[in-house]
Amino acid sequence: MSPLTYLVRHPSAGLLFVQLLGVLLYPAMEDTQIGRALFGAFGLVVLGLALHVVKRSPVQTWVATVLALLVLALSLVDVLLPTPWLKWLISMVEAVFYLYATASLIAYMTADQHATTDELYAVGATFTLLAWAFAHLYSVCQLLLPGSFAAMLEPQAARTWMELMFLSFTTLSGVGLGDIVPLTPMARALVMIEEFAGVMYLALVVSRLIALTAIKR
Repeated sequence: MSPLTYLVRHPSAGLLFVQLLGVLLYPAMEDTQIGRALFGAFGLVVLGLALHVVKRSPVQTWVATVLALLVLALSLVDVLLPTPWLKWLISMVEAVFYLYATASLIAYMTADQHATTDELYAVGATFTLLAWAFAHLYSVCQLLLPGSFAAMLEPQAARTWMELMFLSFTTLSGVGLGDIVPLTPMARALVMIEEFAGVMYLALVVSRLIALTAIKR
């Protein structure tokens, strides 16, 4: 089976691969204007792949398409007429999209009593989607409430996207490693909600698929 055929058969694998590739590429995209442009283009690729993965029913397709088109339209307006309020609005809509994609993938993984190969890839893709969603929520929090997050290096500076993504991954996984600290009540509330979401995801979704895989074997 060719790699392209494999990805067509297992779309969740493609989404997971692209998101993990983004984690490796994002650090090189934040420092230059060209890098930031590539950063935005790469985000649209992830958006498109997530849209493709969640097309499980007409209703899911319609809702996901509307959210994706809204993100694209707002991003184009921000390029032509950049304003501060557009940035937090885009991040909020992206967070809603990724949360919806997460819910759609969880529904897909729990729809039957079989653990397919694509569903196992969906476990990782769902985790990264959830991490992306909370990173966007942290970005909204920081834009609306400056000083929401601090770090050991340059504690007064606004945290970069990669720092917020790092905070999201460490919080969602429950490892607690990192130097990014939430300071405002809203920032701490978001971190607590993500901690709860990470624990429940592992306890309810991942453990169920592992059990189904063991039963099948």
